[in-house]
Amino acid sequence: MSAINLKDKTNHDNFLPENQLILNAVSEGIYGFDLDGNAVFINPAAERMTGWVSAELLGKNIHDCHHHSHSDGSHYHKDDCPIYNTLLDGTAREISHEVFWRKDGTSFPVHYTSTPVYKDGVMMGVVAIFRDISIQKQTERSLRQALEQVQALSEKLSFENQYLQLELADRTGDVEISGNSQPINQLIQQIKLVSNTESTVLISGENGTGKELVARNLHRLSNRADKPLISVNCAAFSSSLLESELFGHEKGAYTGATSRRKGRFELAHQGTLFLDEVAELSLEAQSKLLRVIQEQEFERVGSSQTIKVDIRLITATHHDLLKRVEQGLFRMDLYYRLNVFPIVVPPLRQRLSDIPELVSHLIQDLNRKLGKKVSQVSQKGMQKLMQNSWPGNVRELQNVLEREMILAHGPVLEFSQLTMSAPLDNPQTVASNQTLQQVERQHIINILKQTQWRISGSGGAAAVLGLPPSTLRSRMNKLAIVRPI
Repeated sequence: MSAINLKDKTNHDNFLPENQLILNAVSEGIYGFDLDGNAVFINPAAERMTGWVSAELLGKNIHDCHHHSHSDGSHYHKDDCPIYNTLLDGTAREISHEVFWRKDGTSFPVHYTSTPVYKDGVMMGVVAIFRDISIQKQTERSLRQALEQVQALSEKLSFENQYLQLELADRTGDVEISGNSQPINQLIQQIKLVSNTESTVLISGENGTGKELVARNLHRLSNRADKPLISVNCAAFSSSLLESELFGHEKGAYTGATSRRKGRFELAHQGTLFLDEVAELSLEAQSKLLRVIQEQEFERVGSSQTIKVDIRLITATHHDLLKRVEQGLFRMDLYYRLNVFPIVVPPLRQRLSDIPELVSHLIQDLNRKLGKKVSQVSQKGMQKLMQNSWPGNVRELQNVLEREMILAHGPVLEFSQLTMSAPLDNPQTVASNQTLQQVERQHIINILKQTQWRISGSGGAAAVLGLPPSTLRSRMNKLAIVRPI
């Protein structure tokens, strides 16, 4: 914007050019101001946009008529007005974030310029040219809203895809958990009982037992199955990042927050939120989690706006939460909120009879993953698997199978290099004064206990011991082994 130089054709009382007809014809509003800031020219477009006619404003300071307040209604002092500041310093200005006020008390957004007018090098006044940008602003708002909706939907879809439940083929019918042992049957029964309620579930169990699989089944059998299941591993984030991960943040909430982001609670709205390793939450995060559970509402980091959510909460941990409460590491009130319906996932060593079915299921998955065609495990190999104590549980079994399948050259797995782990539960020590018959009897009883006293079949005690079922029954009769009632 450059200053306007007036020629001799303008008189002292009227500094506007003689081709006033052109100024009257343009669609932009035009105001002319003398050095005192009083209006000396107003074109018809300005009258139409503001509702003020020339006769009401000429010779007056019109800031108090059309520029007296900001868009939020707060007072706009004349000393801060760019138009009048141009009169003071002769600097041209361009503004697009303010409003002008109509005579009827309504306002409209404007883009305007204030340009000094000179004659023979001497400033004579200022010309302000403005236009109504209501449509432009509305378009910008609509575009921003559309972009925010697209971003929100894209973010939601991304997380829903990330946590899309896998359709696993197994032999348990409507529950995706392999096994027929008594502990697994009890676990499945608990899942079916609580899945279709809104109760909070606390899943506990050793690492590698399949706590997340239990959570997926709880969600899949619930009335929220068509909504997202959102998982968070609380141990994977620092305490400072976890709050943002759970509750989201606003743009600029902290260094690096370059855009607004929804948290996992918001993404799980009307669905299920699974908090794995919940014992790892800091005491501060526990306090905020307790409030969300109680009030079903929260605020994003950097925002004071309350967001309501409708979620079903499932948590899991491998720690003894009650012990952590006694140690002062976990809030007692939160513990009782989470422990409405506790589910304990049994370790693999307590359900060794499920190993054949687990192995069959895992081999199918690993064949697809590795491009292999393994069909079975040899009898000796299965015997080794069922005699192991599996401190790493199903996860360890899966890793051992994957390693063996990578090394295998044929369709049958032998596990010739499998290193046996020491038993974890009630290790039995053989006394030096026991007879061979006593040692044999105790060993058979231990295997029968591990297989839930199942003798025949692929997961029975006979298969584990490498004996025909008839031979095992004969040895049990000879050694006076009877299943307890």
